Amino acid sequence: MNYKDALKIIEPPDKEAIALCKKRWDSIAKPLHSLGKLEDGIIQIAGIAGKEQIDLDKKALVIMCADNGVVEEGVTQSSSQVTAIVSENFIDMNSCACIMAKQIGAAVFPIDMGINRDTKLPNNKKIAYGTNNILYGPAMTRQQAIQAIEVGIDTVFELKEKGYNIIATGEMGIGNTTTSSAVTSVLLDLPVEMVTGKGAGLSNAGLERKIEVIRKAIERNKPHKDDPIDVLSKLGGYDIAGLAGVFIGGAAARIPVVIDGFITLAAALIAIGIEPKVYDFIMPSHVSKENGGKILLNAIGMQPYITCDMCLGEGTGAITLFPLLDMSLAVYKQMSTFDQIKIDAYQPLK
Repeated sequence: MNYKDALKIIEPPDKEAIALCKKRWDSIAKPLHSLGKLEDGIIQIAGIAGKEQIDLDKKALVIMCADNGVVEEGVTQSSSQVTAIVSENFIDMNSCACIMAKQIGAAVFPIDMGINRDTKLPNNKKIAYGTNNILYGPAMTRQQAIQAIEVGIDTVFELKEKGYNIIATGEMGIGNTTTSSAVTSVLLDLPVEMVTGKGAGLSNAGLERKIEVIRKAIERNKPHKDDPIDVLSKLGGYDIAGLAGVFIGGAAARIPVVIDGFITLAAALIAIGIEPKVYDFIMPSHVSKENGGKILLNAIGMQPYITCDMCLGEGTGAITLFPLLDMSLAVYKQMSTFDQIKIDAYQPLK
């Protein structure tokens, strides 16, 4: 789907469904709002789905996989060939994210957006064999960035057609904390060192090198911070672009999309920058241990459900929200009301 067409069909969450869902929560025989954010999550999903009675029986984890040319600059501990190896492990359900997803009954959809060699991934949407090195020029063309966004949008609509009703986001791409830090620094107008961390395990010297590379890449590419697609195309990656499309697609298809960590937060920031209405269809999960994770959550205006000091990526943080939502939804659907057990309901106090 053309991304502009997707933007045109985004409508706000259904206020009536939100009101009915909240009324149901308040009628349940327990202290008002005593499940806190878990109640809020179900209310948000009701507004997205447009109905009071919702289902979360088909869950998906979408993992966007791509390589980044900036790895040539020694900004990571691992080589770029790790991207393909780990991405192919997703097929065999051998990765950390896949094992967790299997435990909670979520289907995993790894997508080759731009791995730098041919892979066995069944979902091959490869835009190119990795991005260009952002130290010397734009990561990709603007058209390639848009193409990757549209892959993400189409992915959501394909999953909706198959009956999926909630999507977690994940990524795999060596070097993508570098690209995410670059994007975040520009879009939030913050110093590079404030939003850049050690990724999968850099030394202090390696971190300084990473920060310097990002600074020089921003200086060379001169991205326009008021144009999120320009920032994405000059400094981002195909994984980030595809994820931005998933967030836009979720809003257009009316399916809640769960953020994972730092990289998916950067993608969410881009999606919201393209169309602010996307915000209401995004759900946070945890706060990443990566430097920019908390900064991005605060900038977007979201509070995490979970604090576990996670920074693995791949969607591991996002799918940890699924069991919490399942338990909350079970209470919402199954618990007796005050009327049914014939006691006075709690009243909101001022």
